[in-house]
Amino acid sequence: MRTQTKTRRSTASDERAAEALIYPLLLVLFCWAIWLLESTSGGSDLVQWGIRPRQWSSWKGLFFMPLLHDPSSVKHVLNNSLPTFLLLAAVIYYYREIALKVFLISWLGTGLIVWWIAQDNGAYHIGMSGVIYALFGFLFISGFFRRVKALQGISLAVIFVYGSMIWGIFPTEPSISWEGHFGGFVVGAGLAVAFRKRGPVRPKYQYEVEKELGIEPPDLEGMWRRNQEEIAYRHYLEQLYREQEREYGPHPPVQIIYHINPLRKQPGAEEKPQDDTEK
Repeated sequence: MRTQTKTRRSTASDERAAEALIYPLLLVLFCWAIWLLESTSGGSDLVQWGIRPRQWSSWKGLFFMPLLHDPSSVKHVLNNSLPTFLLLAAVIYYYREIALKVFLISWLGTGLIVWWIAQDNGAYHIGMSGVIYALFGFLFISGFFRRVKALQGISLAVIFVYGSMIWGIFPTEPSISWEGHFGGFVVGAGLAVAFRKRGPVRPKYQYEVEKELGIEPPDLEGMWRRNQEEIAYRHYLEQLYREQEREYGPHPPVQIIYHINPLRKQPGAEEKPQDDTEK
């Protein structure tokens, strides 16, 4: 029975790991395919499928903005590929039950905030960076909400590797959509708060399980004190014995002698008949 349970768990873990690798890889490859199409066709038509703030005609950019990248340079799509793969893989692996919700809300919510708060200067907002910031914010905040060491490690690793990402939410360069970065981070933080009770559960310690079951923990401090008192008392008796031995000399061994009274009638002994005549 245990072997079957372990086998099922291993199979489920393998399936989850496979999904965490395949889906992000397909998304990254799809972005590269669209970028190749953009770069070979000039890209002017496809870029217009991005988001132009506060223009109702660019509603389609909510769906297509993350897939489009700068056709004039490979740097844009290249910089977004690795973070997209790593962060989405982490979300799928650790939050399999809600990964699709988190991804779709990050995708659409980021575009909606860009359309709402960005200024319309005639430019179109494109790129996966908004979704990247959403996934980053979700993992970073949720990792501390769930108190799971693996998620906390991922969050710290993301900070270490992509620590400069946090500056992307501020308007530092005119050519960078800081509104997308800011909106993505806000969406990710909101998702982490909304799903704070969902996701992986950290293993409970034995004392936590006993507390939930109403089992009182052992009084380890009291046991230690009693043990120390017993040791101190034994040392006191040994010291007292040595002092008496120095004062009175060594004590002779104690001998126990059992005395038996032959005249006493033993229980169960038969009385011998006495003759009337003496011999």
